[in-house]
Amino acid sequence: MAPPATLRHARRFWLERQRGAICRPVSAAGGGCQVGLKEGVTLTPSGTQFVVRSPLATGLTLCLAGPSGQDETLIPMTREGDLWVANMARDCTGDLYGYRAHGEWAPGHGHWFDPAKMLVDPYALELDRRFTQHPSLAQLGADTGAIVPRAVVTGPLPEVAQTPPRFTAGGLIYEVNVRGFSKLHPGIPDALRGTVAALAHPLVIAHLQKLHVTAVELMPITAWIDERHLPPLGLSNAWGYNPVAMMALDPGLCPGGIAELRQTVEQLHEAGIGVILDLVLNHTGESDIFGGVISLRGLDDSAYAKRPDGQLINDTGCGNTLDFARPHVRQLAIDTLRHFVRHCGVDGFRFDLAPIMARGPGFDPHAPIFAQIAADPLLADRIMIAEPWDIGPGGYQLGHFPADWLEWNDRYRDDVRRFWRGDAPIGELATRLAGSADIFGQPPPGQTCRSVNFLAAHDGFTLADTVAFEQRHNLANGEGNRDGHGENFSWNNGVEGASVDPAICAHRARDLRALLGTLFASTGTIMLTAGDEMGRSQQGNNNAYAQDNAISWIDWEGRDRELEEFTAGLSRMRAERIALFRRFPEDGHWRSVDGGELHPQDWNSPASPGFIFTLGEGGDVLDICVDRERRAVSWKV
Repeated sequence: MAPPATLRHARRFWLERQRGAICRPVSAAGGGCQVGLKEGVTLTPSGTQFVVRSPLATGLTLCLAGPSGQDETLIPMTREGDLWVANMARDCTGDLYGYRAHGEWAPGHGHWFDPAKMLVDPYALELDRRFTQHPSLAQLGADTGAIVPRAVVTGPLPEVAQTPPRFTAGGLIYEVNVRGFSKLHPGIPDALRGTVAALAHPLVIAHLQKLHVTAVELMPITAWIDERHLPPLGLSNAWGYNPVAMMALDPGLCPGGIAELRQTVEQLHEAGIGVILDLVLNHTGESDIFGGVISLRGLDDSAYAKRPDGQLINDTGCGNTLDFARPHVRQLAIDTLRHFVRHCGVDGFRFDLAPIMARGPGFDPHAPIFAQIAADPLLADRIMIAEPWDIGPGGYQLGHFPADWLEWNDRYRDDVRRFWRGDAPIGELATRLAGSADIFGQPPPGQTCRSVNFLAAHDGFTLADTVAFEQRHNLANGEGNRDGHGENFSWNNGVEGASVDPAICAHRARDLRALLGTLFASTGTIMLTAGDEMGRSQQGNNNAYAQDNAISWIDWEGRDRELEEFTAGLSRMRAERIALFRRFPEDGHWRSVDGGELHPQDWNSPASPGFIFTLGEGGDVLDICVDRERRAVSWKV
């Protein structure tokens, strides 16, 4: 194999290392472990053990090379039940490896064995380069050894001290696209821009503290591959929701590997800021039946959910669905979570299309994965956040996850937007403002509200675009403007898109402040997508997953500094009274905007101008006034 063009700086010293003797497998008689096998790579007293699951393969070959990718050695592996094992009589730390599987090629029956395909270990912890989409990944007999990344044998990783999560419910989550967040930041060195390490830069930490951010939520940073239709369009995946390796960090976003993430988490923790990882455990980037053979598909296709006729189930909309009814799939998920807690100290996880984790095939609120997480000593106290929908049958499960999980509340987003657009009564807004008890139920006194309230997220219009566009403008995505949400509950204040008209600009500024005022006054956890505090626009693109460019990158120099200061002020006031927003209000009092009594008919009348909501008691009382006619939300302590 030709050496990769670049190697991770964390492994550069290995390039100078003198290679030892050629690796040879250790026979069973020579002390190879036959019981208690652990998937992945493990250093043992006698050397290095490689274990991979492939129940239906007729043979497995370990392809082991030096750190530069040269001198590849092919080592036949030994079957141990559903697992295949190779024991090497030396420490292989720093070496590169992959697998080739032998067996039947019958995709219609779930058999994708092709020894021409280089396969990535599903338990890989580090890769030597990013994934590249190429037609040969799906072509029988086409060798992919020069295309597919090699996993890196890592030595024992340091474990971080386990402390309680820095984040608690009711705080502010700041959703971050790691690359787009810092790519254009003028104060961050070029070498750090677009990486995980940039989040620990003093200028970034100062910005987060100014906003009183309780935790950053990092959009996927594990290794992913472009969807196969993107390269011909000259586009690439900018979000990362198309993973191949669940534990390996993407070399482009995290060039320092697990050490870079661990150090960033540590520095954010020192600043009082938690870290939540957005994980995609619902599908892999191997896509539908026409997709590539890169990892699980070429090793263990039983990981994918299928119909009785053997066809892949596509409850994710991405071509395949991982089958959480199978114990080995759940174990891969649990091991992934444990890895990031044990070795990086992350505070929690947000799960993309989370109902997939509880399908068997229908959604089960008592699914085994929930009990496994709750019983795990490393995971039981972590923050778990569900995106509570997928596109499968019965896939909308808002309010149905475990009582100690938080959930993204899209009903909040839609109803708040509709209210300020002018087509929702005050009763709907009041319900959302007070924690959405109609969705999550009225909990026992003192229980934390589980709603994650947000006005905008990575998927959909930015907050600024919500008040500047009535329609999506996604032509740059190459799909004829058919992709993305069709209904955004947005309005343009008279002109579609950018405007220099002072009146229109003033109306938009007013609406943004009303929306933000509502968010920061709401019961439950709140989430702000990075850049929305400073008026970030995507030019009306509400599905910018393929726009790794200025459309999705934050324009720091052109930001709206007045809006940023306004948002920081709201966040400061909320942070000072955070206890009022964590739990459902038990003694809240509602009045009309003029201080009078609200009557039953007022709640559902589109003519009702708003309300005053009083929170707290004794010396800590907060009046929140929502005035639709003035298009303003004000606080009075």
